[in-house]
Amino acid sequence: MNFDLTDERQMLQDSMRRYLNDSYSNEKIRSLADSEAGFCRDNWAGLADLGVIGALFDETDGGFGGAGFDIALVFEELGRVGAVEPLLDTAVLGGGILATLGTDTQKAHIESIMEGSLQLAMAHGEPQSRYELARVSTRARLVDGRYELDGQKSVVVNAATADYFIVSARTGEDTASPKGISLFLVPADAQGISLQDYPLTSGGRAAELMLDKVEVAATALLGHEGEGHEALELAHARATVAICAEALGLMEAIRTLTTDYLKIRKQFGKPIGKFQVLQHRMADMLIEIEQARSAVINLAGHVEASRDEREKHVSATKNLVGMVGKLVAEESIQLHGGIGMTEEYELGHLAKRLIMVDHRLGDSTHHLERFIELAVA
Repeated sequence: MNFDLTDERQMLQDSMRRYLNDSYSNEKIRSLADSEAGFCRDNWAGLADLGVIGALFDETDGGFGGAGFDIALVFEELGRVGAVEPLLDTAVLGGGILATLGTDTQKAHIESIMEGSLQLAMAHGEPQSRYELARVSTRARLVDGRYELDGQKSVVVNAATADYFIVSARTGEDTASPKGISLFLVPADAQGISLQDYPLTSGGRAAELMLDKVEVAATALLGHEGEGHEALELAHARATVAICAEALGLMEAIRTLTTDYLKIRKQFGKPIGKFQVLQHRMADMLIEIEQARSAVINLAGHVEASRDEREKHVSATKNLVGMVGKLVAEESIQLHGGIGMTEEYELGHLAKRLIMVDHRLGDSTHHLERFIELAVA
């Protein structure tokens, strides 16, 4: 198998790397923590102008990519600088569901997403759902030709700046069944929506979303009523490619920082990188990162496979990347010593973001159990 990038992907990677290296610094990322949006709108516009958002959509939707390897390339480059822009939420999760289920009118929003003028937020997780996609308690009732939504959504990333929410709600069956889940495109300014906004440890912002008799038109329904679970699962599979590739970029940046530090930090009159025991620890880290890279490549190549095959790769990859990410973060901080714990040093942000990768879209323990269930099914 040829793992070399196509000419188009190589050009996109080169352009992204130059732009991100010029646009990001640890100081700038730290300054975004207290901002209203949690990310830099100028950088968002810059990514849109480069065609980065368009690379996450298929040609049939007006983009020029959309494959697993396109997603992986984009997010690995974002991970290298610890970018906090909500591309995962707006383009991969929200945009992916629009592309899969949306009507022509609803899909018209995809052009605005690619231009950088429209933001989405995925409102699916709930206080009691943990990582189970099918556990949805929010209710949607059809009343006089309009849907009425009631419930609560947790950790809705990018909620404060979103123009629309994609809300999952149950229109039938019990609260843990894949059947009966419907998806709705809800304007952020709809009456009955309230937010409790807060910053995230890894950068960016999220909110607790309350839905109190929120009325939306019947045309807000995405796809067919009660049949949203399949699209949710596909969108989360693509998002897993993205977040695991981002973790790879974070690991590479952390490994480079640690290697450089070992070359300049001296003890007993020579760089500590000369000590064999530390060389062995760096070699182990490199091996683990390469294993994670192989898993991400494998997942990117199977994201369009049949559901059962795809989901096995999703859980296997997320489990491995979660464990390797924790190892790389802990080892790098130990090898740096006290400076690795400081906010002023770049490693602090990168390590926090890497650790939090394991807590989004299902942690390593959840995906180990899920892989076992899928394997014996």
